[in-house]
Amino acid sequence: MSYIGAGVEYALHCLLWIAGPLERPPSSRDLAEIQGVSPTFLKKIFPKLEKAGIVEATGGIRGGYRLARPANNITVLDVVDAVEGPKQLFDCQEIRGRCALFQGKPPKWSIQGVCGIHAVMLRAERVMREELAKTSLASLQRGLLGKGMPASFSEQARAWFADRQTAREGARITAMRSRPGTRDDAETE
Repeated sequence: MSYIGAGVEYALHCLLWIAGPLERPPSSRDLAEIQGVSPTFLKKIFPKLEKAGIVEATGGIRGGYRLARPANNITVLDVVDAVEGPKQLFDCQEIRGRCALFQGKPPKWSIQGVCGIHAVMLRAERVMREELAKTSLASLQRGLLGKGMPASFSEQARAWFADRQTAREGARITAMRSRPGTRDDAETE
């Protein structure tokens, strides 16, 4: 199993879309659809991002998600910790004291101090967390733009999200009007 799961990847890609200049906050369903990922899975990720203060939900017919703070103030480490929770890279089981030759009574020298394997893993985790903390969502976004993404792609994305939101609004209004007992229904009788 990966230390950093697919949820982090999905969250980061979603956050890059949200950080883009969209007219209205996108829904998690739209973010899932544009990326070809499971809407159900994303619906489990967004509450974690919201709880961590990375995104905030907007309600109503035009509801969706927006960044809760500027993209340059959101690090990859923030997202990893929000989605994965505070877990360690390595869980030392202290097996060095279980050697069969010790017959259940490990000598002091065998278990003294931090296990060398555990020490390496602790250093590696520290370096990894430092690197993730140095990389902001804004720097990831600049990296995408620096790879030659044409401006027309950004326009296509804005139009795609706007069309989805307009269609969703139309469907909600139609559904509301078709309910028995609504004002529009009473006027047509």
